[in-house]
Amino acid sequence: MTEKTEVKIPLSGIGIRHKARASIALIGNPNTGKSTLFNRLTGLRQTTGNFPGVTVEKHQGTVELGHSAFNLIDLPGIYSLDGTSTDERIAVDVTLGRVPGTERPSGLLVVIDATHIYQGLYLLEQLLELQLPTVVALTMIDAATANGISIDTGKLQESLGGIPVYPVNSIGGHGLDDLKDGLEKIKEVSPPPVPASWPEFSETAQQLSQQLGEDWQRIDVIQALLQTHPDYAGKLSRQLGTEPVNNLRSRLFGDEPPAAVEARRRYQWVKGVIDAVQVHAPLYSKLGARLVRWTNRPWPATLLFFTVLLLVFQAVFTWATPLMDAIDSASSGLGRLIVEQLGDNAFSSFLADGVIAGVGSVIIFLPQILILFLFIIILEDTGYLARTSFLMDRVMRTVGLSGQSVIPMLSSFACAVPSIMATRVIPDRRDRIATILAAPFMTCSARLPIYALLIAAFVPNQSVGWMNLQGLVLFALYLLGIVGGLGTALLLKTSALRGPKPHFMLALPEFRKPNLQTVSIKLWDRARVFLKRAGTVIFFVAILVWLLAYFPRMESEQPLSMTTVEQSASANLELARSAAQMEQS
Repeated sequence: MTEKTEVKIPLSGIGIRHKARASIALIGNPNTGKSTLFNRLTGLRQTTGNFPGVTVEKHQGTVELGHSAFNLIDLPGIYSLDGTSTDERIAVDVTLGRVPGTERPSGLLVVIDATHIYQGLYLLEQLLELQLPTVVALTMIDAATANGISIDTGKLQESLGGIPVYPVNSIGGHGLDDLKDGLEKIKEVSPPPVPASWPEFSETAQQLSQQLGEDWQRIDVIQALLQTHPDYAGKLSRQLGTEPVNNLRSRLFGDEPPAAVEARRRYQWVKGVIDAVQVHAPLYSKLGARLVRWTNRPWPATLLFFTVLLLVFQAVFTWATPLMDAIDSASSGLGRLIVEQLGDNAFSSFLADGVIAGVGSVIIFLPQILILFLFIIILEDTGYLARTSFLMDRVMRTVGLSGQSVIPMLSSFACAVPSIMATRVIPDRRDRIATILAAPFMTCSARLPIYALLIAAFVPNQSVGWMNLQGLVLFALYLLGIVGGLGTALLLKTSALRGPKPHFMLALPEFRKPNLQTVSIKLWDRARVFLKRAGTVIFFVAILVWLLAYFPRMESEQPLSMTTVEQSASANLELARSAAQMEQS
């Protein structure tokens, strides 16, 4: 008789447990740590593609929560739901389930930057109109504390009508476990109450959405009344009549633009929340306060911008020259030593004039590359580059672009390839194409070694006043690239890519001290990329030049024998005799 053994199969590892997997949309302002949080929550369990019919990237991943899991959709960073840009339309359409192939999320994970809580709460109030279960992740808490900002998360949750608020550090991972627990219970969270910032408008939108039928969502009615979405505004006028809709707008907004009334009402609510939950200590010293004022005023900020650029390019030559001379002397001395030890032959020449000279020709440019990127990374880490993009918005508008094109254009100083990829953030198609075509005219880091070589060869190393002439020439070449890029953009925007002038909105970051570890990691990464990409090309070209210069070796390089001399003299005599005969004939 065979004994029966009971086998228990654990169901936790069977794939069918994900059959009814819910989806949660991750949404927030740009530069809030949203993508970092997405990566921390999903790990390697993510896919990247495009939303149907647009160039906006679609990032989707799986978040494992004990015995359950859900899909997390990373939506584009936006400032509001009012705009008509591609990113904003995709964000709204995904939350309403209108994007083919993307299920409507059952909840929202809203990311708010604690250092820019005004913008985050403004977007959150608009998202509450969607009536989806919502959880808030409060990021950049450490940066807020360093800037003198203290936020009472308990009071914030109370002010938001009970919406769960979880402070997290996306980089360090602090608070992620609590956030995951909150996301696991998101189905139990009731739809959030609509803020009472504008009760008359909210009631009107709710009544109209019920009156107009299932084709209309509450957010559609809001955008139609505010005239932020032309399609819905026209559709509303056709269904209700132009005159009744105009009378309704007059009652709600008076003679003011609807968008201005909305912004004022919503920011009044936001201010009330912030006053109740945030304590802001003095942030800046007297010097810091002056720096903020200078960077916010057009003329001082422009003067400061070009002064910073000039100092950067002066440093590229002045600081790098001693290091480059030391590298050149070391490689030359090592080459001579090898020839002395191994003798004058093909192998020693290959090592000295090929390998060592090739490595030296790569490393010799490294000081200039590192000094340039050291300044760029520090300026980026302090928040100055973002303020520069806002400052240059006025300049960009003169050539038909907006400040959104500044970051890709500035990125071209490093490399044109990532700068072209960065144009995805530009919502207008014409502006995006114009920026893509103009960006390569900017001077990228790959041209810096060529510039340095030509300047060192043709421009004397002398001073003009307190400035180095070679540094001035490099500065002029960079300015020439800027003029070429802006000129190309102007030509395109006044001809083939003509269109309405775009608008630009940016949350100005606070000035902060650069993190030494972050600067070091980024600088090492830049050095590695240069040595790997440009360095390998320069090295192999140096080897090729040595081969072409060394081979073929002529036998005549040995001491001439008497036979060779006699043959040469006889040939010359015969040549002279033939010439004389031609003159006589």
